Amino acid sequence: MDKIVQTAGKNQLGEFAPEFAHYNDDILFGENWNNQDIDTKTRSIITVVALMSSGILDSSIKYHLQNAKDHGVTRREIAAIITHVAFYAGWPKGWAVFNLAKEVWNVKEEDLLYEDEAMRAHAKEMIFPIGEPNDGFAQYFSGKSYLAPISKSQVGIFNVTFEPGCRNNWHIHHASKGGGQILICVAGKGYYQEWGKKAIEMKPGDCINIPVGVKHWHGAAPDCWFSHLAIEVPGENSSNEWLEPVKDEQ
Repeated sequence: MDKIVQTAGKNQLGEFAPEFAHYNDDILFGENWNNQDIDTKTRSIITVVALMSSGILDSSIKYHLQNAKDHGVTRREIAAIITHVAFYAGWPKGWAVFNLAKEVWNVKEEDLLYEDEAMRAHAKEMIFPIGEPNDGFAQYFSGKSYLAPISKSQVGIFNVTFEPGCRNNWHIHHASKGGGQILICVAGKGYYQEWGKKAIEMKPGDCINIPVGVKHWHGAAPDCWFSHLAIEVPGENSSNEWLEPVKDEQ
């Protein structure tokens, strides 16, 4: 572990109160914070709890919130810590510390839409929204998927997001004229496969053209979120034929 070095005391109070600066920088941080009987993450949490309980709600606790984040405390953990302490130290203190914690963890209101951290990180990779759970087509997917309409006029364009390992069933696009589908990967990593052929890996920027009558599937890699734009090629008497689920071996 990197040694914690503090110079705030000397920088701000070195001439005015050199003894206090010495205790702050050399003893409190230099010796106490570098003591290995408690790991630094735990020590950071204890410090936040002590300051919140004491009603120290200024830049001091914001510094230690940042310190906690730097030493591995996650957004979910700090939210649970503040909530727990608020029951014992006072609800208004909880509100005050939450406002500071949101700044430190750079939480925007839209971040709160997605509970899963990996899902939030995936959402930040692309300019299109993840959208709502794709409940209308859930029976044709293995795993959870999400749908965000981008355009419903002229040409249908939808951003489809797959959780890790999620994929749709084998299916075929039909049309008496025109039709088919175009896929453009916008975030994450996934796969596209046509019947009788090897699966093709898809990464951001990759484009797949799917003619009518071709049996295929597409979905996320096992360990990665995946989003693609699904563009409906205009056609006459267009329809989708949903078939059997894709096996793991396939």
